[in-house]
Amino acid sequence: MNRPPFHTGSHDLPVSAALAEFMRTGWVDTEQHDLPVAEVAGWAVPRRRRLHEAFPGQRLVVPAGNFQRRTNDQDYRFRPHSAYTWLTGDQTADGVLVIEPDGEPTLYLRPRSGRADGEFFRDRRYGELWAGRRPTLGESARRLDLPTRHVAELPKTLDDTTPTRVLRGVDPHVDALLPGPADDLADAEFTAVLAELRLVKDEWEITQLAEAVAITTRGFEDVVRALPMAMRTSERYLEGVFWQRARLEGNDVGYHSIVAAGAHAATLHWIDNDGPIREGDLLLLDAGVETRSLYTADITRVLPISGHFTPLQRDLYELCRHANDAALACLRPGAQYREFHRAAMTVLAHGLADLGVLPCSAEEALTEESGLYRRWTLCGSGHMLGLDVHDCAAARSGQYLDGRLAAEHVLTVEPGLYFQPDDELIPAELRGMGFRIEEDIVVTDDGYRMLSDALPRTAADVEAWMHRIGS
Repeated sequence: MNRPPFHTGSHDLPVSAALAEFMRTGWVDTEQHDLPVAEVAGWAVPRRRRLHEAFPGQRLVVPAGNFQRRTNDQDYRFRPHSAYTWLTGDQTADGVLVIEPDGEPTLYLRPRSGRADGEFFRDRRYGELWAGRRPTLGESARRLDLPTRHVAELPKTLDDTTPTRVLRGVDPHVDALLPGPADDLADAEFTAVLAELRLVKDEWEITQLAEAVAITTRGFEDVVRALPMAMRTSERYLEGVFWQRARLEGNDVGYHSIVAAGAHAATLHWIDNDGPIREGDLLLLDAGVETRSLYTADITRVLPISGHFTPLQRDLYELCRHANDAALACLRPGAQYREFHRAAMTVLAHGLADLGVLPCSAEEALTEESGLYRRWTLCGSGHMLGLDVHDCAAARSGQYLDGRLAAEHVLTVEPGLYFQPDDELIPAELRGMGFRIEEDIVVTDDGYRMLSDALPRTAADVEAWMHRIGS
């Protein structure tokens, strides 16, 4: 039986030799020779120096990462690894920072498509006519105040016996270039130190985080204004409203927005955002804008969809706020990191005892042998914040979770209560409600500064704010 030939491959149209030659001619030189140095460039210098000082005499390799496939021939919008951006200020795909044993840095980049070959009009991922213009090596060198080389030269640079540490798992091409077997212990230490160096934020970073919070605040106001329309649609509408603000003023959202109405608020990381918005329910909104410098806010508020809390909703909201207040009172340089969580849990455990849901006393529930109160709290009360929403997560325990707070640490404070809709151990009126108030905080020399203080905290202030914003 004769069958037609089976063809697979690209949908690109064929390019004749005549067209290829024609495409190489007639282009204006657009090299920008007067680019100002980016503000972040000056701040990146001491960051690189501190990294070099942590590993003197070794070559240090930090990749940006590559495009990630979304489906078939579609990539996700690129977002570089946070450590790479922190050290360079660059945000382009496939870049690699190399700090030599003497401390001299070089940035290996995939530069703008030249006109000598066909990449600029034939390559869907990197071609300028398909994906937009990338900076030239000279432009990147001027803007970032760093020596630059073509990433194609990287294999030759790494092909020697210089002691080398690499941030592994970010760029498989870079991982494969290093001769010899991977030193898992050395690379794990390198990853941890990169995270630990980012724990204390510099002045520029705190400014970026304050901007992220300010844009996020405007996004929360947008959501309040959109509540009447959302009651005719779903949580998804509110997610889109917030995302519009994130894209308008920032780079994107810093993480999947949690738009949790009604019983969805009891799911800590609800991101389906496809449920109804109903009069009388509560909306738990956990969302943050990522700035164009890639720093993110992370704020949560609980909003009565009708504009007014019921007496029970108010009492539970205020219990959560009192736990937040207790946590905030612990924030100061030198305090144990875990102290603010313990303070918040003490308040919540006693509140749960007052509600009559604990099967034991609050004091017993708070012991390590028990912990029964956690059925309705479950998660920790905060985390570091910065380029990542859960920033510096690779830091070693002694530097983070089991460490102490320091000035210029930036973190969230977010104790919460979550009553599942199918929990038979609590009164019916509690079921299907979730409460979390989340603040973004900078630790200062004498305590803390609340970056998110433009948003209301008390139940009364939430109602007044919603009335003012929505009217």
